[in-house]
Amino acid sequence: MNIMHPLAEQTLYKQLCALPEGVTGEILNGRLHTQPRPTGRHARVTVALDRRIGGPYDDGGDGPGGWWILIEPEVHFVRDTEVAVPDLAGWRRERMATIPEGHRFEVAPDWICEILSPSTAGKDREDKMPIYARYGVRYLWLVDPRIRTLEAYRLEAGGWVEIGCFGGDEQVAVAPFEAVSLALKDLWV
Repeated sequence: MNIMHPLAEQTLYKQLCALPEGVTGEILNGRLHTQPRPTGRHARVTVALDRRIGGPYDDGGDGPGGWWILIEPEVHFVRDTEVAVPDLAGWRRERMATIPEGHRFEVAPDWICEILSPSTAGKDREDKMPIYARYGVRYLWLVDPRIRTLEAYRLEAGGWVEIGCFGGDEQVAVAPFEAVSLALKDLWV
């Protein structure tokens, strides 16, 4: 007699929803990936970027406005099948007029930012970058607080083209948020 384990009977998305508090899950390329909540340094960079970009672009204070900037949205590129939780994501309001009522974001973001850590850098680069390109995310930033860099990419002909790699204490204005100058030193803890 073959008895299935209860988790084997669940869909990957049900398994994702059943994860314990403090664990983040994503479904990438047909596999469930889990990781603990971010470290303090990681969270600090996320909040600092949200403040510096979200203020002028989401809130419209001292900037052009016109965007939704969110921390850790659950992006469903394919509903309940291809699910990513980027550290930050942004949508132009002309493409997504309102924020969804539920937790599923089913419109691909225009911009995604991943904060790299030793436990997630491989997944962010090898799994998520190709997925983001496949589903038409226009801009991608990879920020590494350990080595104090910001790598910026734009999507062209289905592949990533590097806009630039910036680091240390540089002052930068990077697409798609070039109307705002970022002092990278303000991101590093």
